[in-house]
Amino acid sequence: MKVCKFGGTSLASAEQIKKVCDIVTSDSERRLVVVSAPGKEFENDIKVTDLLINLAETFLKTQNCEKELDAVVSRYRRIAEGLNLGNEIVKDIENNLRTRIMLGYDHEEKFIDRMKAAGEDNSARLVAKYLKSIGYNAQYINPKDAGLFLSDEYGNARVLPQSFKNLSKLRDMDGILIFPGFFGYSLSGEVVTFSRGGSDITGSILAAAVEADVYENFTDVNSVFAANPKLIENPKAIPVLTYREMRELSYAGFSVLHEETLAPVFKKGIPVNIRNTNNPEAAGTMIVTTREIKNGPVSGIAGSGGFITINIHKYMMN
Repeated sequence: MKVCKFGGTSLASAEQIKKVCDIVTSDSERRLVVVSAPGKEFENDIKVTDLLINLAETFLKTQNCEKELDAVVSRYRRIAEGLNLGNEIVKDIENNLRTRIMLGYDHEEKFIDRMKAAGEDNSARLVAKYLKSIGYNAQYINPKDAGLFLSDEYGNARVLPQSFKNLSKLRDMDGILIFPGFFGYSLSGEVVTFSRGGSDITGSILAAAVEADVYENFTDVNSVFAANPKLIENPKAIPVLTYREMRELSYAGFSVLHEETLAPVFKKGIPVNIRNTNNPEAAGTMIVTTREIKNGPVSGIAGSGGFITINIHKYMMN
């Protein structure tokens, strides 16, 4: 069984979602799929998550957000029309957003998390509906029903240990399971999100829970590179990295993978494969426990402003 996660650029338009579904249906082992909220369709576009944050903040200030709500619904409408899904799913998404707004809140962070999570949640519903429309046995999975429970730290939640046993049951379900990334539920039943980009973490948790053979993380690059391709011309692609190398590079500025992604799969020894939705034939980068040193003494170079790391190791220190 493979767990595969698709990032925001992979869900940005109807054409991209068709690519995602082609990749998923090309391999019968890809039965558990984690989706992000739609990202930027073009350079100056706005990510759905940013539209939702703007909606939430506007409502908190003015108690009115019709313009902002319409911007989110319009984005989903364009995608749904491109997938020939009709207007019913668009109405469902609008009703979902309005219900979230009407539920009330006792502090602002709780409300913002509830609204932010709508991006991934409705993306998952949309993808599941499209797969059904083209003849596949697919279903949306609600994180609460599946048992993904998180600490009640809004915007920076951590997975609770009991989640892994709860989620392991997904392995025995039939068909293609579409699971929204980025959020889960507190034990009191509130929507709680990971830090930004946390759909990567959701995929890792699910891969560990179902003991997947591999966790495929699809993004918009062919592999992890030894340096930032926006800064360095033609940097070397890295075919294999260790968990530790990737984690350190992520903390120091490599944005291809959220820095907290690797802990769940590391404990289970599940390899992670970074791959490109737009070029699925590319082998990508494998992240594993150990590797042979074939790429020189330096794995990669990353830099981040205002960043420092301290690594302490001492015998018998817990």
